[in-house]
Amino acid sequence: MTWEEAFNSWSQPPAKTEQERCEKAEKAIRNAIEASNKLKYKDIKIFAQGSYRNNTNVRKESDVDIGILCRNTFFFDIPSGTTREQFGITPATYSYKEFKNDVQDALVSYFGASAVTRGNKAFDIHKNSYQVDSDVAAFFEHRRYNSSGGYSSGVELEPDNGGRVINWPEQHYENGVSKNTATSRRFKALVRIHKSLCNYMYDKGIAEAKVIPSFLLECLIWNVPNSNFGNSTYSDDVRNCMIFLYNNTKTQDKCNEWGEVSNLKYLFRDGQKWNREQANAFIVAAWNQVGFK
Repeated sequence: MTWEEAFNSWSQPPAKTEQERCEKAEKAIRNAIEASNKLKYKDIKIFAQGSYRNNTNVRKESDVDIGILCRNTFFFDIPSGTTREQFGITPATYSYKEFKNDVQDALVSYFGASAVTRGNKAFDIHKNSYQVDSDVAAFFEHRRYNSSGGYSSGVELEPDNGGRVINWPEQHYENGVSKNTATSRRFKALVRIHKSLCNYMYDKGIAEAKVIPSFLLECLIWNVPNSNFGNSTYSDDVRNCMIFLYNNTKTQDKCNEWGEVSNLKYLFRDGQKWNREQANAFIVAAWNQVGFK
């Protein structure tokens, strides 16, 4: 198989049978939450997120990420020098810990205790013959207020060991769809190609591929200008993306303003689980693996 043939294969989403198993897992989780006596009277939204929802999943990572969002309580960030009273924010009566425990009870009641593992951030619903492995995260709404009183709406969870995790799934989805349209559907194809190439390198024991999350790869490709997509071959698109990413991750100043796909969080600043140097090293290793000149 040539690299162009590999790229063509990797550009495709998971096979229909895998997609159907993902959909069954999502439906089962929805049924579990809707059957809960503790949660049926709450303002609950159940939504797919991650690579499954964004249609950038590849065969090796065909699992399902599901968010369970309770809108009865919200977390917030407000501008420096202001108070929550200025924004009409009152103390909550339903805590995040209570909510996560209620979600756990609902999942265990529906799937059985042996099928549910509680993690620090999310629950793992183990795969079976008709549904894929699923990660289920319990969220409250997150509101990032501005000085005029408006806010951007995301989701937030509290890990069991403390801290905060804030995500922006709707903004991520919308921006990904927009870029995919603007690149004649090449953006998501190139994300799948780079994820699959990373998996290929990982299986070969290449160290640079072992520290690169698939989410970071999606964000890197999102930051590549649209003019680099849409060539006559996938090889040309991959080459263009790698050249741009290599040149612009050599120093911090060239990528300091880059954001995640949501465009609401910086990609290479404090608080991330990765750094610019790791991204640059991966691009070099990927370039050498493919054998571009």
